[in-house]
Amino acid sequence: MPGIKEKCGVFGVISPEKYNIAGTAYYGLYSLQHRGQESCGIVVNEDGVFTAHKDLGQVNEVFQPTVLDSLGPGQIAVGHVRYGTTGATDRANAQPIMVNHIKGSMAVAHNGNLTNSFELRQALELKGSIFHSTSDTEVIAYCITRARLETNSIEEAILKAMDGFEGAYSLVVMSPAKMIAVRDPFGLRPLCYGQTEDGRYVVASESCALDAVSAKFIRDVEPGEVIVFTTDKEPKLLREKCNTQEQHTCIFEYIYFARPDSVIDGIDVHEARVNAGRILAKTYPVDADIVIGVPDSGLDAAIGYSKESGIPYGIGFVKNKYIGRTFISPGQEHRENLVNIKLNVISSVVSGKRVVLIDDSVVRGTTSKRIVKKLKEAGASEVHLRLASPTFVAPCYYGTDIPDTSTLIAANNSLEEVRDFIGCDSIGFYKTEDLPLMLDCSKKFCQACFTGEYPAGSPAVRGKYRFEKKRKLE
Repeated sequence: MPGIKEKCGVFGVISPEKYNIAGTAYYGLYSLQHRGQESCGIVVNEDGVFTAHKDLGQVNEVFQPTVLDSLGPGQIAVGHVRYGTTGATDRANAQPIMVNHIKGSMAVAHNGNLTNSFELRQALELKGSIFHSTSDTEVIAYCITRARLETNSIEEAILKAMDGFEGAYSLVVMSPAKMIAVRDPFGLRPLCYGQTEDGRYVVASESCALDAVSAKFIRDVEPGEVIVFTTDKEPKLLREKCNTQEQHTCIFEYIYFARPDSVIDGIDVHEARVNAGRILAKTYPVDADIVIGVPDSGLDAAIGYSKESGIPYGIGFVKNKYIGRTFISPGQEHRENLVNIKLNVISSVVSGKRVVLIDDSVVRGTTSKRIVKKLKEAGASEVHLRLASPTFVAPCYYGTDIPDTSTLIAANNSLEEVRDFIGCDSIGFYKTEDLPLMLDCSKKFCQACFTGEYPAGSPAVRGKYRFEKKRKLE
Protein backbone atom coordinates (compact mmCIF):
# COMPACT_ATOMS: atom_id res chain seq x y z
CA MET A 1 0.00 0.00 0.00
CA PRO A 2 2.04 2.93 -1.28
CA GLY A 3 2.45 6.25 0.41
CA ILE A 4 1.13 5.66 3.93
CA LYS A 5 3.38 5.32 6.93
CA GLU A 6 2.29 2.79 9.46
CA LYS A 7 1.63 3.64 13.03
CA CYS A 8 3.33 1.43 15.65
CA GLY A 9 2.99 -1.78 17.59
CA VAL A 10 3.06 -2.10 21.39
CA PHE A 11 3.56 -5.17 23.54
CA GLY A 12 3.74 -5.90 27.25
CA VAL A 13 3.99 -8.99 29.44
CA ILE A 14 3.87 -9.48 33.22
CA SER A 15 4.68 -12.74 35.00
CA PRO A 16 4.19 -14.08 38.53
CA GLU A 17 7.74 -15.49 38.37
CA LYS A 18 11.03 -14.25 36.99
CA TYR A 19 12.10 -15.82 33.73
CA ASN A 20 13.68 -14.89 30.38
CA ILE A 21 10.90 -12.41 29.71
CA ALA A 22 12.81 -10.57 26.97
CA GLY A 23 12.35 -13.64 24.77
CA THR A 24 8.57 -13.36 25.10
CA ALA A 25 8.72 -9.67 24.22
CA TYR A 26 10.93 -10.52 21.24
CA TYR A 27 8.41 -12.97 19.76
CA GLY A 28 5.54 -10.59 20.46
CA LEU A 29 7.30 -7.76 18.65
CA TYR A 30 8.31 -10.05 15.81
CA SER A 31 4.64 -10.78 15.17
CA LEU A 32 3.94 -7.02 15.14
CA GLN A 33 6.80 -6.18 12.78
CA HIS A 34 4.30 -5.27 10.05
CA ARG A 35 3.24 -2.29 12.18
CA GLY A 36 6.66 -0.62 12.05
CA GLN A 37 10.09 -1.36 10.66
CA GLU A 38 12.01 1.79 11.52
CA SER A 39 13.08 0.95 15.07
CA CYS A 40 12.25 -1.28 18.01
CA GLY A 41 12.97 -1.64 21.68
CA ILE A 42 12.42 -3.71 24.83
CA VAL A 43 12.61 -2.67 28.48
CA VAL A 44 12.81 -5.43 31.13
CA ASN A 45 11.92 -4.89 34.79
CA GLU A 46 13.63 -7.03 37.42
CA ASP A 47 12.63 -6.07 40.97
CA GLY A 48 12.12 -2.45 39.94
CA VAL A 49 15.42 -2.18 38.05
CA PHE A 50 14.93 -1.40 34.34
CA THR A 51 17.24 -2.70 31.63
CA ALA A 52 16.62 -1.42 28.10
CA HIS A 53 17.81 -1.91 24.57
CA LYS A 54 16.47 -0.12 21.49
CA ASP A 55 17.85 0.85 18.13
CA LEU A 56 17.04 1.51 14.50
CA GLY A 57 16.23 -1.60 12.51
CA GLN A 58 13.92 -4.58 12.55
CA VAL A 59 13.39 -6.89 15.50
CA ASN A 60 15.68 -9.70 14.36
CA GLU A 61 18.42 -7.19 13.53
CA VAL A 62 18.29 -5.22 16.78
CA PHE A 63 17.84 -8.16 19.15
CA GLN A 64 20.63 -10.61 18.50
CA PRO A 65 20.87 -13.50 21.03
CA THR A 66 23.62 -11.77 23.02
CA VAL A 67 21.46 -8.65 23.34
CA LEU A 68 18.47 -10.64 24.58
CA ASP A 69 20.69 -12.41 27.10
CA SER A 70 22.00 -9.09 28.37
CA LEU A 71 18.49 -7.94 29.25
CA GLY A 72 18.42 -10.66 31.89
CA PRO A 73 15.45 -12.24 33.64
CA GLY A 74 12.52 -10.21 34.87
CA GLN A 75 8.84 -10.16 35.73
CA ILE A 76 7.63 -7.31 33.50
CA ALA A 77 8.65 -6.21 30.00
CA VAL A 78 7.33 -3.71 27.47
CA GLY A 79 8.27 -3.52 23.81
CA HIS A 80 7.63 -1.43 20.73
CA VAL A 81 8.06 -1.43 16.96
CA ARG A 82 7.95 1.97 15.32
CA TYR A 83 7.34 3.73 12.11
CA GLY A 84 7.21 7.36 13.07
CA THR A 85 4.47 9.64 11.85
CA THR A 86 5.93 12.33 14.08
CA GLY A 87 9.55 12.66 15.03
CA ALA A 88 12.69 12.21 13.00
CA THR A 89 14.17 8.87 12.01
CA ASP A 90 16.84 8.50 14.66
CA ARG A 91 17.58 6.36 17.69
CA ALA A 92 16.36 9.03 20.11
CA ASN A 93 12.81 8.47 18.87
CA ALA A 94 12.95 4.70 19.31
CA GLN A 95 10.61 3.36 21.96
CA PRO A 96 9.78 2.48 24.68
CA ILE A 97 10.56 5.82 26.28
CA MET A 98 12.13 5.34 29.71
CA VAL A 99 11.97 8.00 32.43
CA ASN A 100 13.58 8.05 35.88
CA HIS A 101 11.90 10.36 38.36
CA ILE A 102 11.66 10.95 42.11
CA LYS A 103 8.95 8.31 42.57
CA GLY A 104 10.63 5.60 40.52
CA SER A 105 11.20 4.54 36.93
CA MET A 106 8.66 4.33 34.14
CA ALA A 107 8.66 3.01 30.57
CA VAL A 108 6.04 3.94 27.98
CA ALA A 109 5.24 2.31 24.61
CA HIS A 110 2.77 4.28 22.49
CA ASN A 111 0.78 3.71 19.31
CA GLY A 112 -0.97 6.76 17.85
CA ASN A 113 -0.61 10.52 17.64
CA LEU A 114 -1.71 13.30 19.97
CA THR A 115 -3.24 16.19 18.06
CA ASN A 116 -2.24 18.63 20.82
CA SER A 117 1.28 17.29 21.40
CA PHE A 118 3.06 20.51 20.59
CA GLU A 119 0.90 22.60 22.88
CA LEU A 120 1.62 20.12 25.66
CA ARG A 121 5.30 20.09 24.80
CA GLN A 122 5.52 23.87 24.86
CA ALA A 123 3.81 24.03 28.25
CA LEU A 124 6.22 21.42 29.63
CA GLU A 125 9.25 23.24 28.24
CA LEU A 126 8.12 26.46 29.89
CA LYS A 127 8.11 24.56 33.18
CA GLY A 128 11.66 23.35 32.67
CA SER A 129 11.27 20.01 30.91
CA ILE A 130 14.10 19.07 28.57
CA PHE A 131 13.23 16.83 25.61
CA HIS A 132 15.59 14.37 23.98
CA SER A 133 13.32 13.34 21.11
CA THR A 134 10.69 14.82 18.80
CA SER A 135 8.07 12.12 19.37
CA ASP A 136 4.64 12.38 21.02
CA THR A 137 5.60 9.57 23.37
CA GLU A 138 8.08 11.63 25.36
CA VAL A 139 5.37 14.25 25.83
CA ILE A 140 3.05 11.55 27.18
CA ALA A 141 5.75 10.25 29.52
CA TYR A 142 6.46 13.73 30.91
CA CYS A 143 2.76 14.47 31.42
CA ILE A 144 2.36 11.25 33.40
CA THR A 145 5.52 11.96 35.40
CA ARG A 146 4.32 15.43 36.40
CA ALA A 147 0.91 14.07 37.34
CA ARG A 148 2.64 11.39 39.41
CA LEU A 149 3.99 14.10 41.74
CA GLU A 150 0.42 15.04 42.65
CA THR A 151 -1.10 11.56 42.94
CA ASN A 152 -0.75 8.44 45.06
CA SER A 153 -0.23 5.89 42.28
CA ILE A 154 0.90 5.54 38.70
CA GLU A 155 -2.61 4.65 37.56
CA GLU A 156 -4.02 7.82 39.15
CA ALA A 157 -1.31 9.81 37.39
CA ILE A 158 -2.27 8.26 34.06
CA LEU A 159 -5.93 9.10 34.56
CA LYS A 160 -5.01 12.67 35.46
CA ALA A 161 -2.69 13.02 32.45
CA MET A 162 -5.35 11.64 30.11
CA ASP A 163 -7.53 14.65 30.87
CA GLY A 164 -5.06 16.72 28.84
CA PHE A 165 -4.52 14.32 25.92
CA GLU A 166 -6.29 14.80 22.60
CA GLY A 167 -6.09 12.40 19.67
CA ALA A 168 -5.11 8.74 19.43
CA TYR A 169 -3.15 6.73 21.95
CA SER A 170 -2.90 3.11 22.96
CA LEU A 171 -0.28 2.74 25.67
CA VAL A 172 1.52 0.08 27.62
CA VAL A 173 3.06 1.71 30.70
CA MET A 174 5.46 -0.04 33.06
CA SER A 175 6.22 1.09 36.60
CA PRO A 176 8.48 -0.72 39.10
CA ALA A 177 5.60 -3.00 40.13
CA LYS A 178 2.82 -2.66 37.55
CA MET A 179 1.97 -2.92 33.86
CA ILE A 180 -0.86 -0.68 32.70
CA ALA A 181 -2.83 -0.82 29.45
CA VAL A 182 -4.45 2.42 28.25
CA ARG A 183 -6.69 3.14 25.28
CA ASP A 184 -7.92 6.58 24.26
CA PRO A 185 -11.60 7.47 24.77
CA PHE A 186 -12.41 6.98 21.08
CA GLY A 187 -10.55 3.68 20.77
CA LEU A 188 -8.84 4.95 17.64
CA ARG A 189 -5.93 2.52 17.95
CA PRO A 190 -6.37 -1.18 18.79
CA LEU A 191 -5.27 -2.83 22.02
CA CYS A 192 -6.10 -6.21 23.56
CA TYR A 193 -4.90 -8.57 26.25
CA GLY A 194 -4.74 -12.26 27.03
CA GLN A 195 -3.20 -14.79 29.40
CA THR A 196 -0.87 -17.77 29.06
CA GLU A 197 -1.46 -21.11 30.76
CA ASP A 198 1.17 -20.29 33.39
CA GLY A 199 -0.55 -17.09 34.43
CA ARG A 200 1.32 -14.42 32.47
CA TYR A 201 -0.77 -11.52 31.21
CA VAL A 202 0.05 -10.14 27.78
CA VAL A 203 -1.04 -6.83 26.23
CA ALA A 204 -0.59 -6.16 22.51
CA SER A 205 -1.74 -4.03 19.61
CA GLU A 206 -3.13 -7.08 17.83
CA SER A 207 -4.35 -10.52 18.78
CA CYS A 208 -1.80 -12.14 16.44
CA ALA A 209 0.89 -11.18 18.98
CA LEU A 210 -0.98 -13.07 21.69
CA ASP A 211 -1.01 -16.13 19.46
CA ALA A 212 2.74 -15.79 18.92
CA VAL A 213 3.44 -16.21 22.64
CA SER A 214 0.73 -18.83 23.30
CA ALA A 215 -1.53 -16.45 25.20
CA LYS A 216 -5.28 -16.96 25.08
CA PHE A 217 -7.17 -13.87 23.98
CA ILE A 218 -9.36 -12.48 26.77
CA ARG A 219 -10.75 -9.28 25.28
CA ASP A 220 -10.02 -5.93 23.69
CA VAL A 221 -9.21 -2.98 25.90
CA GLU A 222 -12.29 -0.81 25.55
CA PRO A 223 -12.13 2.88 24.63
CA GLY A 224 -11.08 4.98 27.61
CA GLU A 225 -10.13 2.01 29.77
CA VAL A 226 -7.13 1.92 32.05
CA ILE A 227 -6.32 -1.64 33.13
CA VAL A 228 -3.73 -2.30 35.83
CA PHE A 229 -1.80 -5.59 35.93
CA THR A 230 0.36 -6.70 38.85
CA THR A 231 2.37 -9.86 39.40
CA ASP A 232 0.10 -11.32 42.07
CA LYS A 233 -3.47 -10.12 41.38
CA GLU A 234 -6.14 -10.20 38.73
CA PRO A 235 -6.20 -7.15 36.42
CA LYS A 236 -7.89 -4.11 37.93
CA LEU A 237 -10.12 -2.06 35.65
CA LEU A 238 -10.24 1.69 36.17
CA ARG A 239 -12.76 3.92 34.45
CA GLU A 240 -13.23 6.83 36.79
CA LYS A 241 -12.13 10.27 35.57
CA CYS A 242 -12.09 9.03 31.99
CA ASN A 243 -14.78 10.44 29.69
CA THR A 244 -15.44 7.52 27.36
CA GLN A 245 -16.71 8.58 23.95
CA GLU A 246 -18.47 6.60 21.25
CA GLN A 247 -15.99 4.16 19.78
CA HIS A 248 -14.32 5.04 16.48
CA THR A 249 -11.62 2.46 15.72
CA CYS A 250 -9.51 3.40 12.69
CA ILE A 251 -11.11 1.79 9.64
CA PHE A 252 -7.70 1.41 8.03
CA GLU A 253 -6.73 -1.21 10.57
CA TYR A 254 -9.10 -3.55 8.73
CA ILE A 255 -8.23 -2.37 5.24
CA TYR A 256 -4.47 -2.44 5.57
CA PHE A 257 -2.61 -2.02 8.85
CA ALA A 258 -3.51 -5.14 10.80
CA ARG A 259 -2.38 -8.65 10.02
CA PRO A 260 -5.19 -10.73 8.45
CA ASP A 261 -5.00 -13.31 11.24
CA SER A 262 -5.88 -10.69 13.87
CA VAL A 263 -9.28 -9.99 15.38
CA ILE A 264 -9.82 -6.35 16.38
CA ASP A 265 -12.80 -5.25 18.44
CA GLY A 266 -14.56 -8.50 17.61
CA ILE A 267 -14.07 -8.23 13.84
CA ASP A 268 -12.00 -10.78 11.91
CA VAL A 269 -9.60 -8.81 9.71
CA HIS A 270 -9.34 -11.52 7.03
CA GLU A 271 -13.11 -11.80 6.72
CA ALA A 272 -13.46 -8.01 6.49
CA ARG A 273 -11.04 -7.92 3.56
CA VAL A 274 -12.72 -10.83 1.82
CA ASN A 275 -16.03 -8.99 2.23
CA ALA A 276 -14.48 -5.90 0.67
CA GLY A 277 -13.49 -7.96 -2.37
CA ARG A 278 -16.96 -9.42 -2.71
CA ILE A 279 -18.54 -5.97 -2.60
CA LEU A 280 -16.03 -4.63 -5.13
CA ALA A 281 -17.03 -7.43 -7.50
CA LYS A 282 -20.69 -6.46 -7.19
CA THR A 283 -19.98 -2.75 -7.56
CA TYR A 284 -17.43 -2.92 -10.37
CA PRO A 285 -17.96 -6.07 -12.46
CA VAL A 286 -15.74 -6.59 -15.48
CA ASP A 287 -15.09 -9.28 -18.06
CA ALA A 288 -11.70 -10.71 -17.22
CA ASP A 289 -9.70 -13.93 -17.19
CA ILE A 290 -7.96 -13.79 -13.81
CA VAL A 291 -8.02 -11.98 -10.46
CA ILE A 292 -4.74 -11.28 -8.70
CA GLY A 293 -3.92 -9.38 -5.53
CA VAL A 294 -0.98 -7.16 -4.66
CA PRO A 295 0.87 -8.94 -1.82
CA ASP A 296 0.14 -8.96 0.97
CA SER A 297 -2.74 -6.66 1.85
CA GLY A 298 -4.53 -7.08 -1.47
CA LEU A 299 -4.67 -10.87 -1.40
CA ASP A 300 -7.68 -11.35 0.88
CA ALA A 301 -9.81 -8.88 -1.09
CA ALA A 302 -8.71 -10.59 -4.33
CA ILE A 303 -10.00 -13.90 -2.97
CA GLY A 304 -13.33 -12.24 -2.19
CA TYR A 305 -13.55 -10.66 -5.64
CA SER A 306 -12.83 -14.00 -7.27
CA LYS A 307 -15.44 -15.85 -5.20
CA GLU A 308 -18.15 -13.32 -5.94
CA SER A 309 -17.37 -12.82 -9.63
CA GLY A 310 -16.51 -16.40 -10.54
CA ILE A 311 -13.31 -15.21 -12.22
CA PRO A 312 -10.42 -17.56 -11.32
CA TYR A 313 -7.99 -16.38 -8.65
CA GLY A 314 -4.31 -16.56 -9.47
CA ILE A 315 -0.95 -15.74 -7.94
CA GLY A 316 0.41 -13.05 -10.22
CA PHE A 317 3.36 -11.84 -8.18
CA VAL A 318 6.33 -13.29 -6.40
CA LYS A 319 7.16 -11.24 -3.35
CA ASN A 320 10.69 -10.93 -2.07
CA LYS A 321 10.16 -12.01 1.53
CA TYR A 322 13.26 -10.12 2.65
CA ILE A 323 11.77 -6.76 1.71
CA GLY A 324 9.34 -5.23 4.17
CA ARG A 325 6.32 -3.05 3.51
CA THR A 326 7.46 -0.45 1.01
CA PHE A 327 5.34 2.37 2.39
CA ILE A 328 7.11 1.99 5.75
CA SER A 329 10.37 3.02 4.06
CA PRO A 330 11.36 6.66 4.54
CA GLY A 331 11.12 8.76 1.40
CA GLN A 332 8.88 8.43 -1.63
CA GLU A 333 11.75 7.75 -4.07
CA HIS A 334 13.07 4.99 -1.82
CA ARG A 335 9.59 3.42 -1.58
CA GLU A 336 9.20 3.46 -5.36
CA ASN A 337 12.61 1.88 -5.95
CA LEU A 338 11.82 -0.87 -3.47
CA VAL A 339 8.76 -1.87 -5.49
CA ASN A 340 11.01 -3.09 -8.30
CA ILE A 341 12.84 -5.53 -6.04
CA LYS A 342 9.88 -6.36 -3.80
CA LEU A 343 7.45 -7.62 -6.46
CA ASN A 344 8.04 -9.53 -9.66
CA VAL A 345 5.35 -10.65 -12.07
CA ILE A 346 4.83 -14.31 -12.98
CA SER A 347 4.54 -13.79 -16.73
CA SER A 348 2.97 -17.17 -17.49
CA VAL A 349 0.05 -16.33 -15.21
CA VAL A 350 -0.86 -12.96 -16.76
CA SER A 351 0.45 -13.08 -20.33
CA GLY A 352 -2.32 -12.55 -22.85
CA LYS A 353 -4.96 -12.27 -20.13
CA ARG A 354 -7.40 -9.65 -18.93
CA VAL A 355 -6.37 -9.07 -15.34
CA VAL A 356 -8.35 -7.74 -12.40
CA LEU A 357 -5.73 -6.28 -10.06
CA ILE A 358 -6.79 -5.86 -6.41
CA ASP A 359 -4.92 -3.57 -4.02
CA ASP A 360 -5.91 -2.07 -0.69
CA SER A 361 -5.70 1.59 -1.74
CA VAL A 362 -4.08 4.30 -3.83
CA VAL A 363 -2.45 7.32 -2.22
CA ARG A 364 -0.07 9.07 -4.59
CA GLY A 365 -0.57 6.63 -7.43
CA THR A 366 3.10 6.24 -8.31
CA THR A 367 3.52 2.71 -6.96
CA SER A 368 0.28 1.53 -8.57
CA LYS A 369 1.53 2.97 -11.84
CA ARG A 370 4.70 0.91 -11.61
CA ILE A 371 2.80 -2.27 -10.77
CA VAL A 372 0.40 -1.85 -13.70
CA LYS A 373 3.32 -1.16 -15.99
CA LYS A 374 5.05 -4.35 -14.84
CA LEU A 375 1.91 -6.38 -15.56
CA LYS A 376 1.57 -4.99 -19.08
CA GLU A 377 5.25 -5.51 -19.77
CA ALA A 378 4.69 -9.14 -18.72
CA GLY A 379 2.01 -9.46 -21.41
CA ALA A 380 -1.27 -8.66 -19.67
CA SER A 381 -3.72 -7.53 -22.36
CA GLU A 382 -5.84 -5.50 -19.91
CA VAL A 383 -5.43 -4.44 -16.29
CA HIS A 384 -8.53 -3.43 -14.32
CA LEU A 385 -7.57 -1.93 -10.98
CA ARG A 386 -9.92 -2.33 -8.01
CA LEU A 387 -9.19 -0.75 -4.62
CA ALA A 388 -10.48 -2.13 -1.33
CA SER A 389 -10.77 1.34 0.19
CA PRO A 390 -12.41 4.63 -0.80
CA THR A 391 -10.46 7.58 -2.16
CA PHE A 392 -8.34 9.56 0.28
CA VAL A 393 -9.62 13.13 0.48
CA ALA A 394 -8.37 14.44 3.85
CA PRO A 395 -5.33 14.33 6.14
CA CYS A 396 -5.12 12.02 9.13
CA TYR A 397 -3.86 13.39 12.44
CA TYR A 398 -4.22 10.18 14.45
CA GLY A 399 -1.21 8.20 13.28
CA THR A 400 -1.49 7.67 9.54
CA ASP A 401 0.96 9.95 7.79
CA ILE A 402 -1.28 11.83 5.35
CA PRO A 403 -0.48 15.42 6.31
CA ASP A 404 -1.17 17.19 3.06
CA THR A 405 -4.04 16.69 0.62
CA SER A 406 -1.82 17.91 -2.20
CA THR A 407 -0.14 14.48 -2.18
CA LEU A 408 -3.42 12.56 -2.56
CA ILE A 409 -3.98 11.77 -6.21
CA ALA A 410 -7.71 11.04 -5.95
CA ALA A 411 -8.36 14.22 -3.98
CA ASN A 412 -6.98 16.38 -6.76
CA ASN A 413 -7.97 14.53 -9.93
CA SER A 414 -11.02 12.95 -11.51
CA LEU A 415 -11.23 9.16 -11.60
CA GLU A 416 -10.51 9.29 -15.31
CA GLU A 417 -7.35 11.29 -14.64
CA VAL A 418 -6.31 8.85 -11.93
CA ARG A 419 -6.91 5.95 -14.30
CA ASP A 420 -4.88 7.58 -17.06
CA PHE A 421 -2.00 8.42 -14.72
CA ILE A 422 -1.79 4.88 -13.39
CA GLY A 423 -2.18 3.40 -16.87
CA CYS A 424 -4.89 0.85 -16.09
CA ASP A 425 -7.84 0.11 -18.36
CA SER A 426 -10.42 0.81 -15.65
CA ILE A 427 -10.43 1.71 -11.98
CA GLY A 428 -12.89 1.33 -9.13
CA PHE A 429 -12.62 2.50 -5.52
CA TYR A 430 -14.61 0.99 -2.68
CA LYS A 431 -17.57 3.22 -1.86
CA THR A 432 -17.57 4.99 1.51
CA GLU A 433 -21.22 4.17 2.11
CA ASP A 434 -20.41 0.44 1.80
CA LEU A 435 -17.80 0.38 4.60
CA PRO A 436 -20.31 -1.00 7.17
CA LEU A 437 -20.97 -3.91 4.79
CA MET A 438 -17.28 -4.76 4.73
CA LEU A 439 -17.17 -4.96 8.52
CA ASP A 440 -20.61 -6.56 8.78
CA CYS A 441 -21.51 -4.60 11.88
CA SER A 442 -23.23 -1.41 13.01
CA LYS A 443 -20.30 0.01 14.99
CA LYS A 444 -18.87 3.41 14.14
CA PHE A 445 -15.33 3.74 12.86
CA CYS A 446 -12.95 6.59 12.15
CA GLN A 447 -12.94 7.15 8.41
CA ALA A 448 -11.81 10.78 8.42
CA CYS A 449 -9.25 10.18 5.66
CA PHE A 450 -12.15 9.23 3.38
CA THR A 451 -14.72 11.80 4.55
CA GLY A 452 -12.93 14.65 6.32
CA GLU A 453 -15.13 14.10 9.39
CA TYR A 454 -13.00 13.68 12.51
CA PRO A 455 -14.45 11.80 15.51
CA ALA A 456 -12.44 13.80 18.03
CA GLY A 457 -13.67 17.09 16.59
CA SER A 458 -11.93 18.84 13.73
CA PRO A 459 -8.21 18.94 14.45
CA ALA A 460 -7.33 20.53 11.12
CA VAL A 461 -5.94 23.78 12.49
CA ARG A 462 -4.11 22.08 15.34
CA GLY A 463 -2.87 19.36 13.01
CA LYS A 464 -1.50 21.89 10.54
CA TYR A 465 0.30 23.64 13.38
CA ARG A 466 1.72 20.34 14.54
CA PHE A 467 3.22 19.43 11.18
CA GLU A 468 4.68 22.90 10.78
CA LYS A 469 6.30 22.57 14.20
CA LYS A 470 7.53 19.10 13.31
CA ARG A 471 9.53 20.49 10.42
CA LYS A 472 11.13 23.09 12.68
CA LEU A 473 12.00 20.50 15.33
CA GLU A 474 13.69 18.26 12.82
